[in-house]
Amino acid sequence: MQSFSKLRNSSKIEILEPAGPSGGGAEPIERRMARRLAALRAERGWTLEDLAGRTAMSRATLSRVERCELSPTATMLNTLCAQYGWTASRLMAEAESGPPTVIRAGEQITWKDPETGYVRRVVSPPHPNLRGELVEVRLPAGAVVSYEVSPVAGLEHHLWMLEGMLTLDVEGTRFRLGTGDCVRYALAGPSRFACGSRRGARYVVAMVRPGR
Repeated sequence: MQSFSKLRNSSKIEILEPAGPSGGGAEPIERRMARRLAALRAERGWTLEDLAGRTAMSRATLSRVERCELSPTATMLNTLCAQYGWTASRLMAEAESGPPTVIRAGEQITWKDPETGYVRRVVSPPHPNLRGELVEVRLPAGAVVSYEVSPVAGLEHHLWMLEGMLTLDVEGTRFRLGTGDCVRYALAGPSRFACGSRRGARYVVAMVRPGR
């Protein structure tokens, strides 16, 4: 396990990040995401106890996520992003070092859910001032991913199926989607994605954050 050090502790707001490379450990994107999550919490002046009360996740779990000692599941990541009003793809993109306008296929960020094997690829180049995001998702056969809330209330989705079959539940409405199908919805409440294909499902989601 990689060694870690405390970067700052002011007014009981802990910022924890890796002390430096030591061989092994989490992938670089996971370390950057962990630092960004810690920074978002500190920006709001929340302690780990505050965040635990908001998310129903334990302080110990949150501390391990921010230290990059624990890889969050897709559900955990969505819960944390909902507290900050961010999408997971924005978190992944802004964890990168720069805001390019073109991002090559081999440079696009991918993240794998350790619980379900769900893989998320951020297709759009990161940019802090734009509201649209494009992500590609691969959901393994039989996998189910559920979210209790939208990370951003009113987040607009355009889901386009590229391969396989998907059952999508959006706030009590069920959609059965096959290759080529597209569904559009604005999300505020719970959603559930279930793969009904033996070879898995692959789809693209275009997301647009509501204007201020």
